[in-house]
Amino acid sequence: MELQLINPSKMPCFSTHGCIKTKGFSIESAKRESVISSSKGIQRCSDKDLSLILRKEAAVKNIEKKANSSKYNNLSPKAVLDALDEAIQGKQWESALKIFGLLRKQHWYVPKSQTFTKLLVMLGKCRQPGQAGLLFEMMESDGLQPTIDVYTALVGVYGLNGLLEKAFDTVNYMKSVRNCKPDVYTYSILIKCCAKLGQFDMIGDVLAEMSYLGVECSTATYNTIIDGYGKAGLFEEMERTLTEMIGSGACLPDIFTFNAVVGAYGNSGQIEKAESWFDQFQLMGVKPDIMTFNILIKSYGKAGKYRRMGSVLDFMKKRFYSPTIVTYNIVIDTFGKAGNVEKMEEFFLKMKHQGMKPNSITYCSLVNAYSKFGLIDKIDSILRQVENSDVVLDTPFFNCIISAYGQAGDVEKMVELFMAMKDRKCKPDDITFASMIQAYHARGMTEAAQSLERMMITAGDASESQKK
Repeated sequence: MELQLINPSKMPCFSTHGCIKTKGFSIESAKRESVISSSKGIQRCSDKDLSLILRKEAAVKNIEKKANSSKYNNLSPKAVLDALDEAIQGKQWESALKIFGLLRKQHWYVPKSQTFTKLLVMLGKCRQPGQAGLLFEMMESDGLQPTIDVYTALVGVYGLNGLLEKAFDTVNYMKSVRNCKPDVYTYSILIKCCAKLGQFDMIGDVLAEMSYLGVECSTATYNTIIDGYGKAGLFEEMERTLTEMIGSGACLPDIFTFNAVVGAYGNSGQIEKAESWFDQFQLMGVKPDIMTFNILIKSYGKAGKYRRMGSVLDFMKKRFYSPTIVTYNIVIDTFGKAGNVEKMEEFFLKMKHQGMKPNSITYCSLVNAYSKFGLIDKIDSILRQVENSDVVLDTPFFNCIISAYGQAGDVEKMVELFMAMKDRKCKPDDITFASMIQAYHARGMTEAAQSLERMMITAGDASESQKK
C-alpha cells in the first residue's frame, strides 16, 4: 500500500452503511515505558537537566528521612509538598506515603481531597490496592468528605488490580452518597477495568445502567470500549461500537479511535483491514499522528513486511514527521527479532547520530538479539555503554541481560548483575528468578537453584502481603 494523507473535503462523503465502524554501575531505576504508549522522543539530557533531576531526588530522600521523626512538625510547606509531588510522579509509593505521613504532622496541614486523589491514582499504578484502602480510611479519619474524584480513583485502584467486585461495590456505594453520584468518567474507568480483565459481558450491564441513570457516553467511553474489544480480538464488537459512536452524532471518532482500530487490526496481522481503516478515518476528517505511523511500522514489522515498514519511514520523512525514540525502538526490535543484526545496528547508529538517547527498551532489544545469536562480546559492549551513560534502567532490562549471561553460561556475571539490580532498587520479579534458576540447573548447580527458589517464594509472599 502506498501511504497518502487524504483531504476529506475533496473526497466523497463517507457512509457508515456496510462497515463498522554490577560493580561500578552508575545506573538508575525506573518504570518501563510502553513501546507504543508514548509518542514523545526522549532527547539527550543537558547537564542542567540532569543536575535538576538529581537535586529533586535528593530533596525527596531528605524529606523522607525526616518522616520517621516526631520533631519535624513545622517544615517549609513548599519543601514537603514538592517532595510529595516528585515521589508521586516517580511512582515511589513507599516514599510518597512516608512524606504524606510527615505532611499530616505539620502545624499548617489542611486535608485536601486533591492530595488523596493523586495518592490513590499512584497506588493504583503501583498495584497497591491494600494501601489505597488504608489511605481512604485515613481520609475519613482526617474528617474529610470524599469527593467524586476520590471515589472514582478508588474504583480504578480496585478494578485495574483485579478486584472488580470491590470496584462495583464502590460505584454502588457512590449512588447513596450526596453529591458523589457516579458520572461518565467513573463509568468509563469501570468499563476500562472490565475490558482489561476480559469481563466483556459486564460492559453491557454498565452501559445499561448509564442509560437508566441518564449518563451519556463520552468519546472517551466509546474509545475505551473500542480499545478493549480490539485488544481482545473481538473485531465485530469493536466495529459495532464504532458504528454506534458515529451514529450517536454527539461523539465523533478522534485520533485515539483511529489508533485503537488500526492498532487492533495491525497487531492481529490483518494488514489490509488496518490499511483500509487508515484511509477511512482520514475520510472522516481524522488525521494520523506519529503514534499512528508507529503502529503501522510495528504492524508491518510483525507481519514481516519490511519494505512497507520502510515505506512508512520514507513517507514520514517526506511529510516532516520526525521519528521518535518509540519509532526507533520499534524498528530496532523488529530487525533484531528477524535476525537482521546489521540493519538493527544501522538504525541504532542512525538514532544516536540524530541526537536521540537510547533508553532501557532500546538496550533490551539489542541484548535480546545479540543473545539469540550468541554474540556475547557485543553484549559486553552494550554493558559498557550503559555504565558510561546516565540511562535510566529498570527490572525488564536487568532481566534480559541476566538471561543473556545465564544462557551464555557466565554465572559469575549473572550474579554480579543481580546484586547490582538490588543495589539500584530494581526489584527482582518472577522472570529474574526463573532465568537464574534455569542457568543454575543447566550447569548442575542444584543447591544454588534451590536457594534461589526459596528466595523467590519469600519475595512473592512479601509482595502479596503488601497488596492486601
